[in-house]
Amino acid sequence: MFPTGLSSPNPPPPPTQEARPAATDVKPDSGNITSPKKRKINGSEREDTADTISPSPPKTLNSSSSSSSGSPTPLHIQKKLRFEDSVDFIGLDVKMAEEAAAAAAAAAAAAAAAASCSNNKSKAVFLTGGVGHHANGLTKTAGSGTFSNSKPGAAKKLVIKNFKEKPKLPENYTQETWQKLKEAVEAIQNSTSIKYNLEELYQAVENLCSHKISAKLYKQLRAVCEDHIKAQIDQFREYPFKFSENQVFYKIDKCWQDHCRQMIMIRSIFLFLDRTYVLQNSMLPSIWDMGLELFRFYIISDLKVQSKTIDGILLLIERERNGEAIDRSLLRSLLSMLSDLQIYQDSFEQRFLEETNRLYAAEGQRLMQEREVPEYLHHVNKRLEEEADRKHLTSDICCCKLPGLTHLLDENRIQDLSLLYQLFSRVRGGVQVLLQHWIEYIKAFGSTIVINPEKDKTMVQELLDFKDKVDHIIDICFMKNEKFVNAMKEAFETFINKRPNKPAELIAKHVDSKLRAGNKEATDEELEKMLDKIMIIFRFIYECGAAFTSKLEGMFKDMELSKDIMVQFKQYMQCQNIPGNIELTVNILTMGYWPTYVPMEVHLPPEMVRLQEIFKTFYLGKHSGRKLQWQSTLGHCVLKAEFKEGKKELQVSLFQTLVLLMFNEGEEFTLEEIKLATGIEDSELRRTLQSLACGKARVLTKIPKSKDVEDGDKFSCNDDFKHKLFRIKINQIQMKETIEEQASTTERVFQDRQYQIDAAIVRIMKMRKTLSHNLLMSEVYNQLKFPVKPADLKKRIESLIDRDYMERDKENSNQYNYVA
Repeated sequence: MFPTGLSSPNPPPPPTQEARPAATDVKPDSGNITSPKKRKINGSEREDTADTISPSPPKTLNSSSSSSSGSPTPLHIQKKLRFEDSVDFIGLDVKMAEEAAAAAAAAAAAAAAAASCSNNKSKAVFLTGGVGHHANGLTKTAGSGTFSNSKPGAAKKLVIKNFKEKPKLPENYTQETWQKLKEAVEAIQNSTSIKYNLEELYQAVENLCSHKISAKLYKQLRAVCEDHIKAQIDQFREYPFKFSENQVFYKIDKCWQDHCRQMIMIRSIFLFLDRTYVLQNSMLPSIWDMGLELFRFYIISDLKVQSKTIDGILLLIERERNGEAIDRSLLRSLLSMLSDLQIYQDSFEQRFLEETNRLYAAEGQRLMQEREVPEYLHHVNKRLEEEADRKHLTSDICCCKLPGLTHLLDENRIQDLSLLYQLFSRVRGGVQVLLQHWIEYIKAFGSTIVINPEKDKTMVQELLDFKDKVDHIIDICFMKNEKFVNAMKEAFETFINKRPNKPAELIAKHVDSKLRAGNKEATDEELEKMLDKIMIIFRFIYECGAAFTSKLEGMFKDMELSKDIMVQFKQYMQCQNIPGNIELTVNILTMGYWPTYVPMEVHLPPEMVRLQEIFKTFYLGKHSGRKLQWQSTLGHCVLKAEFKEGKKELQVSLFQTLVLLMFNEGEEFTLEEIKLATGIEDSELRRTLQSLACGKARVLTKIPKSKDVEDGDKFSCNDDFKHKLFRIKINQIQMKETIEEQASTTERVFQDRQYQIDAAIVRIMKMRKTLSHNLLMSEVYNQLKFPVKPADLKKRIESLIDRDYMERDKENSNQYNYVA
């Protein structure tokens, strides 16, 4: 009995001549780009933010020239302001003071000059970044005497007003700007100099995108690129009249290299378009992918060009195998091109493998006839070394797909997997490719175990078997490579947490059933080994955490301590010379580690009661101050019985034991009589009698015969009971878990987790001091690794407020303050 103790296709990196800095923070369609900029004000240096407002007015003033430039120029405003609400287009009416009268006079002069060139005096006009005289980066309209009239040191207010109408692009701006961009793209494609500054081109793209012209701009760019690539095919269709065999390979390679270089440069100019409009439209390929798509469609997909390219690559490889020297850099570049264009597998790989197989099959047959075995093996090793040296040309290609790996893993083909690992280890980057497929396989296979509700009954055992399988493969096939061990752990954490709560619940129930069975189903060594494996699975579950696994470790510790206590108890019984023919085994369970069991008082035989008292005296003599609570629902016994067939041993629960012992005193009893004599609760008694009289091992006979136990049923001992085994285990019929019980279990899990929630909230508030409700909720969700309902989280916040860990802000009830 158990008492309870209470105690790529990605583009290469852009060149340094990028149109805009990579760190620029771009907000789609807002038209604003910010970058740090330093300036001096009144002799002191400050670092402020330069904001750009894309929409340009019809005319832009320049300090060095009174006439406007031929193309609209983006507007730059330097400011150091804090905005409570964001606005798309703003005009600034600025009032500020300067300490020096000279600076004020200079500002007024600049404002007067601006006013003389402007036809509209009612709006502020912003000068471009080249303005030489302005106050704090802002220029006032003519009509404002604030700078000249301000007193030194006097603080003035900043007044921010919206434009009455949203600024519009000048007439013909879109057409003229696209013409500039088109000229720049054609210059890149023709390898000529670009007439315009890259910064200016980038800003032009940004302005067009900010005014919702992105779709048209993308189509125009694609059309220009398509026209250029179409024109390139003509030079290859003239083959072989214009180029020799070697020349055509170099020509294709040069065309490919030029294309890549051009697309990188073009993308750098149209980067804003690529990162906003294209990124938001998942159906559109990026600018780089668009270039690959066009090159593949118009150049490589041409049957004549593709055929000559593939034949040429195979010819180069064959020449090298025959001992000739070839241009390896050319071969590597052509193979890389096929891979980047995603036609390697369909157009080249099959033919390459067929040619390789044909070559070595013929050579192998010939050499086996001509050479002795040692010489032949030496030649084979030499060929392997040559192919290993050659594989680096195609290592990134031949290892890209492993369609047979899943089949090998499913069938657990250890030898083939070992050979696969050895071969991939000889290829540069091969292990990394194998590692990636290893992770994907574990995630896919594990997800089928965890996600499918139909597998809930077998989930835990399947997880244990799967873990054993992958451990064995790592040890034997992958030579205990640490990378594969870490990858396995990462993959297990990923798939086992796809279904919150359920894996943890099922594993806990599995452990409970195994511990209840004890050494009946397995030896102590096997049981301990199984529990160690379950502990490893537990650690993969996020929601369990350190607190949960510590409880499980406490359960294991209880089992170990119970073994030591029973050794001492047997010695105590021998020393006291206590007579008796019943052997008592007790497991001491610490209440904080184990589930909560409802105690049930039953009528035990006098011999059992006497042994309980002896053990209680022994245990409390060693551990004073503790309290023992006997859990009769967890007890089990071994009974010796005599039937007509012979003697048998019955492994039964304590409740089954109390029922069977009654038939030593009488031949037949009713349900009510058994209930009165044993004190077992009604539903528990009915299930107990059902297991003894209606199950597979029917040691009792029920009148009338039926599957269920009803009021008035009579029971008698089945003297004719037969069974092929000597020791028979009669399982207690388990009651199915109801929806209410599942909800209760979930609630108890939340009660255990509430301390982790409280700790996370206090940590965040202690660090942030003041935080709004929404931000607090967001940060708590980021820290917790298990799901929490918003209502439950709100309860924990209220609890912390009641306990003076935090408080609501007096002016804003939606904001919290940390209480030190």
